[in-house]
Amino acid sequence: MHVNEVKTVADRIRAEIGKAVIGQDGAVDLLLTALLAGGHVLLEGPPGTAKTLLAHSFARSVGLDYGRIQFTPDLMPGDIIGSNLFNFQTSSFTLTRGPIFCELLLADEINRTPPKTQAALLEAMQERQITIDGQRHALGDRFIVVATQNPIEQQGTYPLPEAQLDRFLFKHVLSYPTIDQERAIIAAQGTRTRQMDPVALGVEVVADGATIDAAATAVAGVRLTEEVVAYTADLIRATRDSADVETGASPRAGAMLAAAARARAALDGRDYVIPDDVKVLALPALRHRVLLSPSAEIEGRRVDQVLAGLVERVAAPR
Repeated sequence: MHVNEVKTVADRIRAEIGKAVIGQDGAVDLLLTALLAGGHVLLEGPPGTAKTLLAHSFARSVGLDYGRIQFTPDLMPGDIIGSNLFNFQTSSFTLTRGPIFCELLLADEINRTPPKTQAALLEAMQERQITIDGQRHALGDRFIVVATQNPIEQQGTYPLPEAQLDRFLFKHVLSYPTIDQERAIIAAQGTRTRQMDPVALGVEVVADGATIDAAATAVAGVRLTEEVVAYTADLIRATRDSADVETGASPRAGAMLAAAARARAALDGRDYVIPDDVKVLALPALRHRVLLSPSAEIEGRRVDQVLAGLVERVAAPR
């Protein structure tokens, strides 16, 4: 598949998702980028901003097997990955697979479960496999986690540890729609009394596993010049040298940002990465990977504000 075909497929996917989700184009682009770059996405936003519907519609449009876990304080690791249960009829253990055995897993309100259960996803996100009683089970190369969290409610929540956050390629903050988008949402969905469902809203499957694999192969052929590599490294190192940042981005962040930039280039129909690919993706790729210094927090600085300043100060190649 050529990169021009990748762009065509992506446009069809965007059109299908647009039948169900209005006004979240940025989130759709990041989901497409993550899928082709082999990464995971954390969606943060207030209730009712279509986080769940977006993930379900995305899975439907690209033909991925969809699974969902509603995270709660009493959820245990075995509830996610499954366990071996003894079968008295056969006098042997039988594997009962958990909901993680899918291609796109929606981890809904992931910050509502304790770190022990959150950690059950670490191996799956990093290696796309899980281990049950010493036996490894593959999840597939297309396995992707789309996690959601509500930033408004703090009672009964467990903030994700840094090691967990670093496994996410992107953290995207969903905003409320514009007035025109909100009117369109009300006009299109205001008469429905049932839960929003991608199939009921007309979302069709426009890609399959072979198409996604071919697109990922095309992304692997996208050129990354030495100048862009140096620019990416400068951005990552700038987060460690800033007085406003207590802990900067890891080397893994730089590698993942470069991989995402290649995917973005392919989605734009290019077989080469430009500095703008890195610059546009820097905020969603880094906002969850840095910790502000105490002085910056006292001054009321925000992570996005600090990172935006760093992106502006680091010179991009021409």
